[in-house]
Amino acid sequence: MTPRAIIIQTWAILAEAYRELANRKLFWITLAISAFVALAVAAVGINANGITILHWELDAPLTTATMSRESFYKNLFVTLGVQIWLAWAATILALISTASIFPDFLSGGAVDLWLSKPISRLRLFLTKYAAGLLFVTLQVSVFTVACFLVLGLRGGVWVPWIFLAIPLVVCFFSYLFAFCVLFAVLTRSTIAALLLTMLVWFGLFLVNSAEASLLTLATMPSMQMEAAQKRIEVQRSRPAPNESRIEQLESQIETARASRDRMLWWHAWALRVKTVLPKTDETIDLLERRMTELAALPRTELSDDEGPRVEGVPIGTGEPVSADELERRVEESRRSRPVWWILGTSLLFEIGVVGLAALIFSRRDF
Repeated sequence: MTPRAIIIQTWAILAEAYRELANRKLFWITLAISAFVALAVAAVGINANGITILHWELDAPLTTATMSRESFYKNLFVTLGVQIWLAWAATILALISTASIFPDFLSGGAVDLWLSKPISRLRLFLTKYAAGLLFVTLQVSVFTVACFLVLGLRGGVWVPWIFLAIPLVVCFFSYLFAFCVLFAVLTRSTIAALLLTMLVWFGLFLVNSAEASLLTLATMPSMQMEAAQKRIEVQRSRPAPNESRIEQLESQIETARASRDRMLWWHAWALRVKTVLPKTDETIDLLERRMTELAALPRTELSDDEGPRVEGVPIGTGEPVSADELERRVEESRRSRPVWWILGTSLLFEIGVVGLAALIFSRRDF
């Protein structure tokens, strides 16, 4: 078969799969909701008095004096448009829309028609898989272009980085779609494939939450050790240091060190497990890295007679630590993870899942 014939044949499969998806009402429903969300972003504004919704004005502490119009719309796009709509609602609708691609193809007799033609099973499988990703790419592209225009016309700033949402959100969806396809090939059931994919998504969420919690629990004792060490230095700089206080602080340091080492051990194992799995949260957060920056936080001061006390999170019998500083350090640690680790390892796992599904599809009798 000539390369031109292969291209024409592959395009025909893609076109047929797209027509099947477009004929379903969910395609147009998702597109309409995406347009509505973009219009909702456009309807919200900010001025010197507070937040505006169309022609209504709401008194709020958030004004142009505390946040620029550019930052307001960037954060609105990231939080409402990406983290809520694209990363959750639109993804669920897309999974519902595309979950039936393979079950319908395998159960409706269409696979027999295609297998009777001179086409390899692997190319047939990969083309169908690409059709599902094409569906999501179109949805995300429409929404992103609309938000790009909103940022430019309403926010007065044109942000080309906003188009990173297209590959990143599609990449995020592809992790879940790979599982959906595998379960669809195994069960030939749309409902089973969808429910099992949701279960995997929840499992990935639990792994991510466990790793983040262990990182927090490992960071807290480290901050306690730093605070206690500063207090020791303050005491020893005095003409008559309080030795009992120094001993107490040194005991707190040893206790915190043991707790930190224990949490670091558990966190290392959680991170190993997470390394080989798709990283859904970090993939979405990559867009936020480019669109927003961490706010500057006040430095944590010493307490009691060594300085003013700051409200914080208590750790056992030790001194409290600043909750804001703790959150900043954990977030900083998570953001320092390289892009190749987030996307590379996730895509490798996806390739393995898709490869397994393709192998089952290629060897199964229909």
